[in-house]
Amino acid sequence: MFSIDAVRADIAERLFLEPQEVSDTANLFDEGLDSVGLLGLVEQWREQGAQVSFADLAERPTLRAWWDVLSSA
Repeated sequence: MFSIDAVRADIAERLFLEPQEVSDTANLFDEGLDSVGLLGLVEQWREQGAQVSFADLAERPTLRAWWDVLSSA
């Protein structure tokens, strides 16, 4: 359902970046993502069937950590 490339593209869109500019390990809050942007991603991914919460992602704000959560849900 989800791929890491799709998740990377979703994050990049929120940050006004190209997908290849989104690092696997960078803190996404340091890269410019804010809580509203994260909430939007959570809602978007829930609509696509993910069972994820804001807190799940806010605790470890990296693409790699988010992929771990999304791919195991």
